[in-house]
Amino acid sequence: MNKEQLVAKIAEKSGLKKPEAQKALAAFQEAITESVAAGEKVQLIGFGTFDVRERAARTARNPRTGEAIKVAASKQPTFKAGSKLRAAANVEKKAAKKTAKKTTKAKKTTKAKK
Repeated sequence: MNKEQLVAKIAEKSGLKKPEAQKALAAFQEAITESVAAGEKVQLIGFGTFDVRERAARTARNPRTGEAIKVAASKQPTFKAGSKLRAAANVEKKAAKKTAKKTTKAKKTTKAKK
């Protein structure tokens, strides 16, 4: 799903017009970006948490030359999925596993009948 499709989905589900949904999405993105840039954690219960993690300075190696390179410390934005989002993502996996098991059982019974 790309941004245009997401705006259409938001408009459909909320009853907003597409330009209004686009403004709402832009405001959401801006609010998250500003908060994370300020070092704040944004927690949306059930959906997930946006956060910033600090990466320490380290020494790495150039794979081509083997030369040691100093990598500066940096901050990395992160997202950790919430329980409802993880559960929704795993519903399809569970359904696929059940389908695969049924298919496997059907093949075994077909082979046994022959």
